[in-house]
Amino acid sequence: MSLGTAARPLRVAVIGAGPAGFYVAEHLLRRADLVAEVDMFDRLPTPYGLVRAGVAPDHQKIKAVTGAFDKVAAHPRFRFFGGVELGKDVSVGDLREHYHQIVYATGAQTDRRMGIPGEDLPGSHPATEFVAWYNGHPDYRDCQFDLSQERVAVVGVGNVAVDVARILCRTPEELARTDIAEHALQALRHSRVKEVYLLGRRGAAQAAFTNPEIKELGELEAADVVVLPEEVELDFLSRDILEKSNDRAGVKKVQILQAYARRGAAGKPRRLTLRFLVSPVAVLANGVGAVGGIRLVRNRLVASAAGAIQAQATDQLEELPVGLVFRSVGYRGVPLSGVPFDDKWGVVLNEKGRVLDPDTKQPLAGEYTAGWIKRGPTGVIGTNKPDAG
Repeated sequence: MSLGTAARPLRVAVIGAGPAGFYVAEHLLRRADLVAEVDMFDRLPTPYGLVRAGVAPDHQKIKAVTGAFDKVAAHPRFRFFGGVELGKDVSVGDLREHYHQIVYATGAQTDRRMGIPGEDLPGSHPATEFVAWYNGHPDYRDCQFDLSQERVAVVGVGNVAVDVARILCRTPEELARTDIAEHALQALRHSRVKEVYLLGRRGAAQAAFTNPEIKELGELEAADVVVLPEEVELDFLSRDILEKSNDRAGVKKVQILQAYARRGAAGKPRRLTLRFLVSPVAVLANGVGAVGGIRLVRNRLVASAAGAIQAQATDQLEELPVGLVFRSVGYRGVPLSGVPFDDKWGVVLNEKGRVLDPDTKQPLAGEYTAGWIKRGPTGVIGTNKPDAG
């Protein structure tokens, strides 16, 4: 009796109920040449991973992808088991006994650290915690953030960093029109934040945020976007790479930022200041041992031996008086109990999605990985779709 037929379906366990897991399930269930039964397991009681807990509440269009996932969940050969944690409620050995294949799609669940003095002072937080808090993630509902502080530094210039800055700068009325968690809305109603700094170590052309994200900042009702003209003036290296690569999105990104620099502040009650070519070297303590500032070093751009543009520190330092710091310098996967892990890269040890034995470096039969836990935290939700195959 052949495996993958109606008489003997291929039984697959998918660990993780985020986009990568659902794309894998969709791919398996749609195949005309294969009959598969997919059981999906997640530590949380509800599915959808970062779509639910990571996408900003004022970005409902992005969350619309859950409609496609709902259709997968309704398939007669699909089952979801929430509140089941690998290594605690079920082991890899258990799964191997009951399934023909296992796919690990748990994402990147923790943040990368800055590795600087003062990073763990009270008032210094991973951006991931703030994002999970305002999205109602049950693990982070009780987190406390001192929103009585008037100045905040967000380290990083990716889309998550922009989300954090934007939520901090929105009015309670703007936030009330979103699906932000009620406890977060109530806390933000009493926020005294007046200025948010977004800090990028390289130049404007190298910033990781996307153009729609940065353009949206100009629509904030009560916050001016402030950009220093000298920090968005293209250097020779950046201009040369943009021209040679025909990077239209990169050119547009710089143009948007330069337009902000020309426009200047309009007198709104809050300011969102984007800084480039600066790196934090220390989080500074105030008189009671909490965050009181952040020390930055000015950078210049240089080309590496491989031709990539890198930030090189100068001897110029400056300090920003801030009472709250959010680090948003990347996500990182966490080891799964019983699953080979590459600690250097923060991913499941794999080659092209096949999990490898840590000793022989040969593929483990029937074990696969997909999404961020496979390749690292890069791309947007749809980037995970090719991993499904």
